[in-house]
Amino acid sequence: MSDEARQIADELRGVAAFGLNFARPGSFDAERWELVLAAAARLAALNGDGAAGDLLAQYHANHFDIGPVASGEAAVFHNGRLLLIRRSDDGLWALPGGITDPGETLARTAQRELWEEAGLAGRVVELLGVFDSRRWQSEKRIHFYHAVFRIEVDDPQPRPTAESTAVAYFAADELPPLSPGHHLRAPFVFRQLRGEAPRPYFDPPDE
Repeated sequence: MSDEARQIADELRGVAAFGLNFARPGSFDAERWELVLAAAARLAALNGDGAAGDLLAQYHANHFDIGPVASGEAAVFHNGRLLLIRRSDDGLWALPGGITDPGETLARTAQRELWEEAGLAGRVVELLGVFDSRRWQSEKRIHFYHAVFRIEVDDPQPRPTAESTAVAYFAADELPPLSPGHHLRAPFVFRQLRGEAPRPYFDPPDE
């Protein structure tokens, strides 16, 4: 075996950690991610890193200690309203977005997630900000940096996809129940649009 095999095992472990972070405990998705985590342990064991059972126990103890992780989110405005999707995992509303894939820019992540979650293609025109999940109440077990980009679309008509249960535009004074973190970022991007908050925004250094 080789360092490449160890790297593949680490990649599988990382993918499983992300999946387990979002899957409901005891769900079919959680069971599948557990299988991926076990496969990572078996591969690492074949590489001589230890017994598969011991490695799997270590993964369960530490598999959420991965981060910080980057994500890209899309802010699409139409007639002064903000596009939101209703998430399938918690039933709450959010900006379209997700984890950045290896080799992908943050702006490309925002474009891709907009298409996958709202069925819209668009042009990234502006970075609105980078938001630290610890300061913006995202309630993730992984430390995230959320990069929010303003995207312009030619056809503003969204459609639900396999990754969302509803898609709609909302005014600042009629926002629906929002997923943790989004309950702060969505109102903030409205403030940015009105010129009441800096563009782009970044969290200040720790004092």
